[in-house]
Amino acid sequence: MTQPDPGLRVPQRVVVVGHGMVGARLVDELSRRDADGALDVTVLGAEPYEPYNRVLLSDVVAGRTDVAAIGMPLPDASRARVLRGTGVVAVDRDARVVLAEDGGRHPYDHLVLATGAAARLPDVPGLGPDLPAGVHALRTLDDAREVVAATVNVPRAVVVGGGVLGVEVALGLAGRGLPTTLVHGAGALMDRQLDVEAGAVLQAGLEAAGVVVRAGAQPSEVLVVGGRVVGVRLDGDVREPGEVLGAGLVVLACGTVPETTLARSAGLAVDRGIVVGLDLACDGDPRVFAVGDCAQPPEGSRGLVAEGWDQARRLAEALVERGAVHRPLGSGTLGGPSTPGPAAGHRVHVRLPGSDGGPSMAVRLGALLSSRAPTGPMGRGGVETRGTDVVKVKAGPLSVVAMGRCGTRRTPVAGERALRLGDPAAGRYVEAVVADGVLVGATCVGDARVAADLTAAYTRRTPVPADPAFLLLTPVMPAAAAASSPEHMPDDATVCRCNGVTKHDIAACVSGGAETADDVARATRATTGCGSCREAVCGLVDWLTAARGAGAQDEGVDGRVHSSV
Repeated sequence: MTQPDPGLRVPQRVVVVGHGMVGARLVDELSRRDADGALDVTVLGAEPYEPYNRVLLSDVVAGRTDVAAIGMPLPDASRARVLRGTGVVAVDRDARVVLAEDGGRHPYDHLVLATGAAARLPDVPGLGPDLPAGVHALRTLDDAREVVAATVNVPRAVVVGGGVLGVEVALGLAGRGLPTTLVHGAGALMDRQLDVEAGAVLQAGLEAAGVVVRAGAQPSEVLVVGGRVVGVRLDGDVREPGEVLGAGLVVLACGTVPETTLARSAGLAVDRGIVVGLDLACDGDPRVFAVGDCAQPPEGSRGLVAEGWDQARRLAEALVERGAVHRPLGSGTLGGPSTPGPAAGHRVHVRLPGSDGGPSMAVRLGALLSSRAPTGPMGRGGVETRGTDVVKVKAGPLSVVAMGRCGTRRTPVAGERALRLGDPAAGRYVEAVVADGVLVGATCVGDARVAADLTAAYTRRTPVPADPAFLLLTPVMPAAAAASSPEHMPDDATVCRCNGVTKHDIAACVSGGAETADDVARATRATTGCGSCREAVCGLVDWLTAARGAGAQDEGVDGRVHSSV
């Protein structure tokens, strides 16, 4: 019998359930870090498509982005096995096996649940588990396609829910020329992020764009005839009892519910989401983790993709750090005598401790990664949350950004100072909340440049001016878009704020052979967040490519380049 090699490296089996924005980012983070092949990664995704940017679905509805343009960079096929269109029916935690719908069994040493969230459906007559024709919840690529197709054949649309998604969808439908009414139960739009005055400025902007806003009203019934929606009956602040809005298209944007069915059936602790610790391990099982919308970490969750991406980075670092160990086959596990060892001939895998302290969170959104300060406001559990809580509405020329301490639910805290600029006639509202010499929260409606400056100040913890009122109007740092030519942009100018990608990063990609924005996206992830930087990235890549070509032509016989970027 051949003796096992005592120095044999055996990879750990990591199974990821869910191939959405966070699951795909986790796999990408693992691939970028696992240079030595310490991990054997399998991904099970229920949707049959390659990973796509769910944040941009409202842009697809608006016609600003084509479906083909919202795909995300694919993981290296040699680093991860991705099974699309493969749903999961159960997890056997005792045997450490994931059971797929197609009968496949996928053993794991570490399991990551990235199952996301489902659309929240109003509990009103006319709606059931199977939505009637013409009613859609915008969560998937198929939903977006169906909404776009419906805009051609219906006379009017109603959007239910005036949060970020509802505002974006209503503006997008109105932009297609479809008469659209936005129904929101609270008195102010985006009331989680905006106060009443800011919500009023946003409402005025929507109405100027052709959207009819019915704040303070909520649907009491969805009217269906012959299996197809024909209208929505309203309750609350209505013009007459039982008021009905006629509609051939109804889009539900009423929030989300963490998808916890699989975790609950596996016996994992579930509250609103899957309960995890600071290390993102599930309560009671250190081999199972949850990230993204399905997870409920100690610091809380706001359902923003930046949070999920940061969790993916943290977990990838932990899994790779505790990579494969050099142990002979069949000699037991790292868990010690109390952990049952595998049968002879089976692979040995390292056990990841359930808790190893709370790794610090990095800030990506709106900041240069190299300049981020390590201190800041902490969420519950002592985890840094600054920067993952920036909310930006993608609404064409209507700019809305909120971050940190903001909205009607903010309660005053000793030591805070709030400064406001209300200018409804100009469609502008700015609030800056300052404490201990830094910006701890901000709201900006109707002024994209000030919003960009506030975002940078918030995420970078830039000291506020002696008179914080200057924050409301005066730029606190140069914006990348201010340069008249790419040549005049500083190398550290941030082009993609969602992923902290600078002009220097993009120039390095082009110097390394990248020729298109998609090439740059695969290398740096630029354009894979909110997508608002794609035009800038494309322009910069074109300019750098042309400059590189010109430099090659001017290269002298001595090998020196006389004209370069």
